[in-house]
Amino acid sequence: DHFGNRRVRTVGELIQNQMRVGLSRMERVVRERMTTQDVEAITPQTLINIRPITAAIREFFGTSQLSQFMDQHNPLSGLTHKRRLSALGPGGLSRERAGLEVRDVHPCHYGRMCPIETPEGPNIGLIGYLSVYARVNPFGFIETP
Repeated sequence: DHFGNRRVRTVGELIQNQMRVGLSRMERVVRERMTTQDVEAITPQTLINIRPITAAIREFFGTSQLSQFMDQHNPLSGLTHKRRLSALGPGGLSRERAGLEVRDVHPCHYGRMCPIETPEGPNIGLIGYLSVYARVNPFGFIETP
């Protein structure tokens, strides 16, 4: 439960993983087309198909449980929505497996995560928000001044 043992996977990292999947699919298609087509007739337009990349990105934004529409009722709600942290999702916990120890406030949360702002119900303690001056460093760890 200590933040030294937890790493935040940012949106950029998640999209990068999806792009990697799409590019590897596209690479496989390009290699296959290079072996089957005539060398003189090959052009970049005939080799490259961007559909695997767009499909991977659409899959992330359309079906991922971490993707949702931004709350834009007022500027403050949009800002808090951008600073949301979730322990759920791929590579994380599920509501059923999460015990009380994971949901409780740990002393390392001081200055890193808001102990008050968390939803009620089955997601209590699993979804939190960054504190005012907290930030995520390039390695994915939450830092505080």
